[in-house]
Amino acid sequence: MPANVASHHIIKMPLVTEKGTFAMNELGKYTFSVDPRATKTEIKKAVQDLYKVHVVSINTQTKKGKHRATKFGVRVEPLRKTAIVTLKKGESIELF
Repeated sequence: MPANVASHHIIKMPLVTEKGTFAMNELGKYTFSVDPRATKTEIKKAVQDLYKVHVVSINTQTKKGKHRATKFGVRVEPLRKTAIVTLKKGESIELF
């Protein structure tokens, strides 16, 4: 991604699931939906800029889009990328 991209363009939204909520409360890990072109360093910088916290590590997952049959042929869903961000001990992000 270009260097001048704003942080809110890299981080799309926080993902709130049952498993993710447990990780937030117990482990200090937060899950975000991110731009598929973003690198780990760009994601780290974006989270630190948006939420004013210290990021210890980042794990990313890229999920390929499924093929869906439609009336007019086959449609491929878009690529999705998620990032699991681990924060420094004692820090948290207020999502709600």
